[in-house]
Amino acid sequence: MTHAMLKGSNVPLEATTVRAVLRWTPGQGVPDVDASALLLGSDGRVRSDEDFVFYNQPRHPSGKVWRLGKKRIGDGLTDTIQSDLAGVEPGVGRILLVASADGVPFDRVPALQILVYDASAADSEPLAHFEIKPETGAETALICGELYRRGEGWKFRALGEGYSNGLKGLATDFGISVDETEVEEEPRRPESLSVPLPPEQPTSTLQTQQSSVLPAQQTSALPSQSAYGYPQPASSQAPAYGYPQPAGQPAYGYPQPQPAMAGPLDPNFRLPPQGPQFIGR
Repeated sequence: MTHAMLKGSNVPLEATTVRAVLRWTPGQGVPDVDASALLLGSDGRVRSDEDFVFYNQPRHPSGKVWRLGKKRIGDGLTDTIQSDLAGVEPGVGRILLVASADGVPFDRVPALQILVYDASAADSEPLAHFEIKPETGAETALICGELYRRGEGWKFRALGEGYSNGLKGLATDFGISVDETEVEEEPRRPESLSVPLPPEQPTSTLQTQQSSVLPAQQTSALPSQSAYGYPQPASSQAPAYGYPQPAGQPAYGYPQPQPAMAGPLDPNFRLPPQGPQFIGR
């Protein structure tokens, strides 16, 4: 027989392994919903971050609480947490069953409910059924119910308590050390991880870098001589053909200067004998 639960009511569980199935109706504008579980000690807090079972850590190290994942059943979607209550460590007194909605308020999630099944009985009716009505509608994370010890056995209690600061706020409240890179408003799913892009530099920084680099590049690229058609700088090398020559050096094709004679002309100097071709006829 299925127990229709009211908020705050509880029911004993005869089953030793149970499935807590979170169910809702998807549609336009409806956020994705995820089930998770927190294993609490006698002080009402987790013993370590490993006591948080969610999509980035789908199985507790003890192997007694794990996430089965999402399924479509008829017109609804489900996400499931399964617990082997008989094997749960004695130090764990409560298991919170949590729903989170990607940072979107739960007033946009229609027909939200949690159903508890005996996992050992296939196709059986649910042991308990609780239709969750958020108190304000602004909640982005909800404690739907809890599995808790009572004597030698376990019970299920319907809760429906919400947090407006999402799974991050809920997990922190029970002692989870939240890593900002893993759990922001809602933890990032492994399938949605992407390679981070390098940070963009501000435009002013790029302009400053360009202004400090370009002048040096332009200076090093300038030729050592003026362009063709402009006066060449004075240097020890001969100027280009067709341009004015430096002082003391005539242009190509003009008589070259002769060195000065070392002394006076010799009075006995005579021209050498001329050949027959120079004798008058």
